[in-house]
Amino acid sequence: MKRFADIFLRAILTGFAIGIGGVVYLSCDNKYIGAFLFGTGLFVILSFGFNLFTGKVGYAVENKVSYLLDLIIIWLGNLAGTVIMGGMILCTRIANISEKARTICEPKLSDCFMSIFFLSFFCGMLMFIAADGFKKIDNILGKLMAVFLPVMVFILSGYEHCVANMFYFTVAGVWSAKTLGYLMIMTLGNSAGGVFIPLVRKGFAPPAPAAAEEKEKTSAGV
Repeated sequence: MKRFADIFLRAILTGFAIGIGGVVYLSCDNKYIGAFLFGTGLFVILSFGFNLFTGKVGYAVENKVSYLLDLIIIWLGNLAGTVIMGGMILCTRIANISEKARTICEPKLSDCFMSIFFLSFFCGMLMFIAADGFKKIDNILGKLMAVFLPVMVFILSGYEHCVANMFYFTVAGVWSAKTLGYLMIMTLGNSAGGVFIPLVRKGFAPPAPAAAEEKEKTSAGV
């Protein structure tokens, strides 16, 4: 029970971090600067060990079936965090960002399900790349690029991120049964995209011993 509480609390904090990124994005007139600064949320999440659904779902391939329960708790925690954060923002003087949020949400909620699924799929791929890159890249510059570049790409490309949209839907005040349905499609798309790379690389041939040894020497500066 304590482990589940830990997972949920880390997921709630993730919702706040995504909300912080969402606020700065909605506050920026320049979409490129806004897309870059939104990455602050993901950087905080990965640096502090918080739980982001789109960053964790890709690892379902490597875990037992019980990991699915963890993912459900994370999703619910992300939802709780973004909704609380969004509600708090609506009580402040910057609540006027809700107008831009509604402008962003309108095309999302009028799109067809197939389009939403594929846009979410590509976002899921990018989020796995960001999370796995931050985890495996040792170089600090590489870590930063692994976080900020995928975020900028998914935002500027118009891909759909279920957790970011939880925040936008809240600030825009557009929650409804229809909105929840779209969110489920986004979640499925993010999940499919998140597990795509881990599944495909299971079919990769293992590196030849000589190649692996050469790689180790290169990494060691030999």
